[in-house]
Amino acid sequence: MEEFNKTIEKELSAGNNLSIINLIDHLLRYASLIHASDIHIDPQDKIVRVRFRIDGVLEDAHSLPKEIHGEIISRIKVLSQLRTDEHNAAQDGRFRSIISDSENNTSSVDVRVSIVPTYHGENAVLRLLSDNSENFTLNALGFTGTDQKKILNAIRKPSGMILVTGPTGSGKTTTLYTLIKILNSKDISIITIEDPIEYAVENVEQIQVNPRTGLTFANGLRSILRQDPNIIMVGEIRDTETASIAVNIALTGHLLLSTLHTNDVSTTLPRLLDMKIEPFLVASTVSIAIGQRLVRKICNECKEEKVITEEEHKRLLETISDTILLENRNYFKGRGCESCNGTGYKGRLVIAEVLVADEEIRTAILSKASSSEIKKIAMKNGMVTMLQDGFKKVILGLTTIEEVLRVTHE
Repeated sequence: MEEFNKTIEKELSAGNNLSIINLIDHLLRYASLIHASDIHIDPQDKIVRVRFRIDGVLEDAHSLPKEIHGEIISRIKVLSQLRTDEHNAAQDGRFRSIISDSENNTSSVDVRVSIVPTYHGENAVLRLLSDNSENFTLNALGFTGTDQKKILNAIRKPSGMILVTGPTGSGKTTTLYTLIKILNSKDISIITIEDPIEYAVENVEQIQVNPRTGLTFANGLRSILRQDPNIIMVGEIRDTETASIAVNIALTGHLLLSTLHTNDVSTTLPRLLDMKIEPFLVASTVSIAIGQRLVRKICNECKEEKVITEEEHKRLLETISDTILLENRNYFKGRGCESCNGTGYKGRLVIAEVLVADEEIRTAILSKASSSEIKKIAMKNGMVTMLQDGFKKVILGLTTIEEVLRVTHE
């Protein structure tokens, strides 16, 4: 971060000769180098605050003079082909930027832009979508061997629904893209409908939702069926109409992948019932539901062992079952180093719970069982809860107790 601040200060010291083009290029370059997922440009009363989201956590980067705020927003609008004369309405766009590192190696990054008017001026958030989606595998994401087998068995079926659940920012879309990559072959047709399209996938037909032209998830799904697909990915099931069409598609011999906003995996099936889907349709179409969160990984460069005291162990028992903690006292943490920018964390991985819709679960759905009853049945039949999965990864030295508790206890 120190190098970045020096570069920005050097640009700002140019006074009237300040290049906004270079300033934006520096922001994009540095954000890409530190693997930030978002750049927040937030106007305040007297300054413009710049923050980077790194591994899911926002960190202050620099303060810029308020006088150049308008020029910064205009430059971003020009890159995104947005209206530069519109200051009172939200605008969304995207552009591609070529980033070069210190060794002059270049890579491209897609940048998705959201600009909204606020009290102190227009606020811009730039999401960086790098091409590293090609490298994702279930193993690299953090799924355990047992959960990988359950997921692979489900996606090998010719029909049914694969649902990935969790809050915003929990990596649901990345998991879907990873499954699409596994399924992608020359002898099948895969069509997606998304809002927005995060990554371009070769040999997959991707459709962008556009409410202005009437291309909603529901209308898009109806059109997709006339395109003779084998596999369909729906970015998100948001409403009753989309849910109804999705279930019927899965019922008529197609494999359908989608996401759903729920707090945990056992709430997924009752959530579909809340969307007015008949219990027998849910029971006969859903193959598997994956609930997930993202936790930060301990930095390998500064990882060290941490032994907790008896008192700390007792406090943990107030929150976590002793069947999960066992008698373990040895954990790991990141000391903080230059590689991880002093945070002790570098990168993220999934902690998950995977619910397979077996006969017992289907019977429970038909009887409109509650989410707690469904969870009990799933655990009895071998489902590892998100908390258990998280603590397995704590004991393996992949993440910390604090991280698991941060994302699982709201």
